[in-house]
Amino acid sequence: MEITGEFRIPASRQHVWQALNDPDILRKSIPGCEALEKLSDTEFNAKIVSKIGPVKAKLATRITLSDINPPESYTISGAGQGGVSGFAKGSAHVTLRVDEDITVLHYSGHIHVGGKLAQVGSRLLKGTTSKLANQFFGNFAARVADSAA
Repeated sequence: MEITGEFRIPASRQHVWQALNDPDILRKSIPGCEALEKLSDTEFNAKIVSKIGPVKAKLATRITLSDINPPESYTISGAGQGGVSGFAKGSAHVTLRVDEDITVLHYSGHIHVGGKLAQVGSRLLKGTTSKLANQFFGNFAARVADSAA
């Protein structure tokens, strides 16, 4: 499933870049994130509770940052296992560009789920994954805008 979106953040690109690498801001931005532990500058472990239709899963997730080009772009990838509920994995390429006095965050990527999570139907699955991606980047944009104000 493909995902894409764009957010205009009233903050400098450097400020947005720093936030994209801040575990506390990421934890607070990820929907259903119960814990986020920084393992290195490019790896995190997370516990995320996600619900797609009637299926609720608690995912033990590894998040990795790659293709890092500060302060312009990176790829954020995650793979989570939820036992009998299934799994979720995906990635998004995130780019930051300056437009006058704001930063435009653009993301594009894909999400794949399996097991019981994938049995809820493609329309519900596509709607939920798009909603979760927009929630994450929307939460992130709001937190960064607040911290820059």
